[in-house]
Amino acid sequence: MNLAWPFLAGWIADLVLGDPPQWPHPVRLIGRLIEAAEHRLYRPTVAAGAGFWLTVLAGVMGPVVLLTLILPHLPAVLQFLAAGYLCYAGLATRSLHLESRRVETALGAGDLTAARQALSRIVGRETAHLSPEEVRRAVLETVAENLSDGVVAPMFFLLLLGLPGLALYKTVNTLDSMVGYKNARYLKFGRLAAKADDVLNFLPARLTAWLLVVLAGVLGLDRAGARRILLRNGRKTASPNAGLPEAALAGALGVQLGGPAVYFGVRVDKPTLGEPGSGPLTAGHYRQAVRLLYAVSLTMAGLTTLGLGIGGASFWGLAGRVF
Repeated sequence: MNLAWPFLAGWIADLVLGDPPQWPHPVRLIGRLIEAAEHRLYRPTVAAGAGFWLTVLAGVMGPVVLLTLILPHLPAVLQFLAAGYLCYAGLATRSLHLESRRVETALGAGDLTAARQALSRIVGRETAHLSPEEVRRAVLETVAENLSDGVVAPMFFLLLLGLPGLALYKTVNTLDSMVGYKNARYLKFGRLAAKADDVLNFLPARLTAWLLVVLAGVLGLDRAGARRILLRNGRKTASPNAGLPEAALAGALGVQLGGPAVYFGVRVDKPTLGEPGSGPLTAGHYRQAVRLLYAVSLTMAGLTTLGLGIGGASFWGLAGRVF
């Protein structure tokens, strides 16, 4: 079976269903595996972190590779349903919209406390003392960064490496989100998790940024500004990847993102991305960011479907045509 059709069904299911919290989800299972492995294997050393990382990766990839080998021998309808579900579970277009919208809705209602609480679900920084402007800035930044992590990168690795590639990326990304912090507990233990995520996101982050530049013009936003700020500010952040889509979004919207934030009680003076706008950030800027979110998702889904279809990709993606 060509992977293009289960993928397309999974992408549509993600747009319709999102990620209902009461449903079982593979990424939540990966999170539980990470917690259990950390409980048993944690030591404040790089070597222990590497052993932990490899253990989790093997624990996820083993069953996924086995399933990928078994799938072609199952009835076609089961192949379609299993592959489609894994594609659906690996994407986060709708959930990124819904989670960020909760913050914006609370801001619109004047409930800053609720907005801060909703924001804390989707960002790593401390939110308890953020102003409305800082809350909205954090929302725009997380939409840009997670557009790469939750939308473009999963499709990119699915296209190249099929279902195992999707599982590989989601596992590495989840490991980074749980232990890839530069604090006392994880500075050494989470080092491999953070570096591996940087490596896997190198190309997807750049692809995301340039898709934002191109599609900004399509949507009537500032394409030239997106390109200018991307080239000028995209590499200013400590992360080799996160600043690129953030800078492109800042330029497209004509706003300034970045600036100081507090993580685990420590103030981090992050660089600013973009130029100050003519006024404060507004709900209109958020709506423009959501339009770009869906435009990038649609474009990347089209490219992925086309690549899988023309390439005659199996459940191993385009790599299955080579090896």
